[in-house]
Amino acid sequence: MSKSCQVLGTHASYGNSISHSHKATRRRFQANLQNKRYWVPSLGRHITLQVSAKGIKTIDRRGIDSVVATLRAQGTLKI
Repeated sequence: MSKSCQVLGTHASYGNSISHSHKATRRRFQANLQNKRYWVPSLGRHITLQVSAKGIKTIDRRGIDSVVATLRAQGTLKI
């Protein structure tokens, strides 16, 4: 599985590391991904999602049932 948020789709971005002499070299900025286990009352079971910190806040705001319904409608979550 690639390193991306299952809720928001956040993934690594690219940029430059700048040294003291101002020489630029390429680098990656990784997403802040966490493996979170959620209880989904509509399914009656736990699911594990790989979500970013912002994705966790989205789940807190919208509710896990709403997020799971959206993911299933998109076909990104196989349950």
